[in-house]
Amino acid sequence: MNLPPPRSPPPKPLENQREGQRIAKLLARAGIASRREIERMIAEGRVALNGQVLETPATVLPSLRGVTVDGQPVREAAPARLFRYHKPAGLLTAERDPKGRPTIYDRLPAGLPRLMPVGRLDLNTEGLLLLTTDGELKRQLELPSTGVERIYRARTFGEISQEQLEELIHGIEIDGIRYGQIDANLERRTGRNQWIELRLKEGKNREVRRVLEHLGLQVSRLIRTAYGPFPLADLPPGAVDEVRQHDLVVFRGALRGGREAPSPPGGQAREERREAPALPRSRPHPERRPSPDPRKARTPGPEPRPQREERPAKFERRQRPEREDRETLHHRPRRESSRPERPKAGQLQQRPAPATKVDSDTKPARKKRGEGWAKPKIRTGPGKPSSRPTPRGGGGGKRGPTRGRPPSGRK
Repeated sequence: MNLPPPRSPPPKPLENQREGQRIAKLLARAGIASRREIERMIAEGRVALNGQVLETPATVLPSLRGVTVDGQPVREAAPARLFRYHKPAGLLTAERDPKGRPTIYDRLPAGLPRLMPVGRLDLNTEGLLLLTTDGELKRQLELPSTGVERIYRARTFGEISQEQLEELIHGIEIDGIRYGQIDANLERRTGRNQWIELRLKEGKNREVRRVLEHLGLQVSRLIRTAYGPFPLADLPPGAVDEVRQHDLVVFRGALRGGREAPSPPGGQAREERREAPALPRSRPHPERRPSPDPRKARTPGPEPRPQREERPAKFERRQRPEREDRETLHHRPRRESSRPERPKAGQLQQRPAPATKVDSDTKPARKKRGEGWAKPKIRTGPGKPSSRPTPRGGGGGKRGPTRGRPPSGRK
């Protein structure tokens, strides 16, 4: 029986091809652009290697030495950097727009490196948008296989129940498009308006809006509050800040190790949040003490209570002195008072002598009134004129002359 000759093993790849990477991936890691954008740049003839224009993005290179983009040499990839950006509503997540609408790059502050958005947010969607300088990190964050969780809060109008939202945990298919599991929770309701929190691990185009509209709800506001372990927190709209390098290294290490990406603070699943309440811990009896050897069986019944130790001498109370000693100890002579002594019962009190009258010669002279001064009239009763004389020149009228002025002499 003639057997076919054994097939020869496939040829091993070259050393440089095995260690090298595609040029689109290298340029993306260097922060030039995304892979799709680099492929377009290569098709337009903007990328060259040692002066020769590249024609295919499948070129494998060990490094970016000799590569130029638009005639400018490309530097080696720097350590990846990640930024948080609070995207306001009304901005496009794109570099340019043919219709002339504003984009996020029109509002980013100056002085930042070239940044690529991780995922996209719709024109009317606001909230957290991650920006990075590394194309490889961008791809890791966007792939659903990495399991990076996104959290959204949606304000909707319509009728919905928690039971309907819990059915989304098994996924849903809308117009032939299959959407993965969504952990939805009804936060609060005011009339027919409610806030809904949604957690998902894939970011298809307009996924949250389409799912909620499929349930008969109208979405009036949509906010992304977290992306993986990076929350929006209190970052004001339009502001940008950089994630610490330590946090980024820990996050990338979790992705490379195949572990599930860490979720943001408070991002546990609903099943984990619904834990059984802890039973009250019984307080041990003060008389029952564990035996020194746990292997020995405990003797039944409580152990005898140890006798109370005597207090040291410094805590002993001092004995109170006898009554006679206390009287002598606390007796103090009464302080003499400057007040006169009160008369005893049955004794007459002597009154002080009356003050002597002052002679008229020693009495000070009374200050004389000025001429024309009128005293106020005093009525002692209804209809009774004053007994005091009217001043000279007053004429007997109701109004007298002013004080300090001579009579006017009216007729």
